[in-house]
Amino acid sequence: MRAFQNFATLDLLSRGRAEMIVGRGSSIEAFPLFGFRLEDYDALFEEKLELLLTIREHEHVQWTGKYRPPLTGQGIYPRPMQKSLPIWLGVGGTPKSFARAGALGLPLMVAIIGGEPRRFRPLIDLYRETGRQHGHSADQLKVGLHMLGYVGDTTQEAADTFFPGYAKAMTDVGKERGWPPMTRASFDAQRGPDGALLIGSPSEVVDKILRHSEALGGVSRISFQMNVASLPQIKMMRAIDAIGAAVAPALHATTAARTTREQQPSGVGMAENGPVPLA
Repeated sequence: MRAFQNFATLDLLSRGRAEMIVGRGSSIEAFPLFGFRLEDYDALFEEKLELLLTIREHEHVQWTGKYRPPLTGQGIYPRPMQKSLPIWLGVGGTPKSFARAGALGLPLMVAIIGGEPRRFRPLIDLYRETGRQHGHSADQLKVGLHMLGYVGDTTQEAADTFFPGYAKAMTDVGKERGWPPMTRASFDAQRGPDGALLIGSPSEVVDKILRHSEALGGVSRISFQMNVASLPQIKMMRAIDAIGAAVAPALHATTAARTTREQQPSGVGMAENGPVPLA
C-alpha cells in the first residue's frame, strides 16, 4: 500500500511518467526487520503483488489475505495521474517468476547482471507462451532488460572508468554470497559480444543491445544501472547524455527502419524478423 502511495505521488509530480518494477528481490535482510519468515518468501510476494494490483484498479479496496489485516472498502490515496499505473514484474532466473508474469499479463523486466543474456531465451519464451495461454495479447507481453551499463567516449575509456568501482562492489557482495573476487579478466569477458555488461562507446553499446534483443526474440525496454560503480556525478551525467544523444536515437532509428520494411507490400521489400528495441 505504501509503495503504491509513494509511486502515485511520484506520478502526480512527474505528470504521468512514473512506472514501477516489482520483484521478490535477492536480499533477505528485510525479512526480520518486518517480522516476516524467510520460509514465506514466495507466498508473501504473491499476496502483496495481488494487493498492489487490486489497489491499482480500485480506489476503494475490498481485500483479504494472510499476512496483513483485511481491507474493507477503505480508500487508498493519492491516486496516480495515469489511469493504470504501469507495473512491470522484475525477475531473475526462476521459471515460476516468468510464468507468473505471463499469467498476469504484466510486462517483464529481466535482471541480467552476468553470464550470457541469450541463455534467458527459454524463460522469456515461457513468459510469452504462458501469457498467450491466459489470453493476453502480444502487445501486452512486453520484455525489458535491466543490465549494468556505462557509455563512454571510447570503449577503453568506458571500461577503465567503470571497472574499479564495479570490481569493489562485486567483490564486497561476493564476500557475503560466496563469489570469488572480481578480476579484470572476468570483467573484460563480460564486456565481450555475448556478455551481459553494456559498457563501451555509444556504437558498441547500440550493437550489443540489438544483438541481445535479437537473441531474446525482441526487447522493448533497456534499463541501465550505472550506480554500481560509484562513479562521480560528472561521469554519470556524461554517460546519461550519451545515452540520450547517441544510444537511444540509434535504437529508435533502427526500430523505425525495420517497422517500415515489415509493413511494405510483398515483393516491394524484404521483411526482417529481427528485434524491435527501444531505450
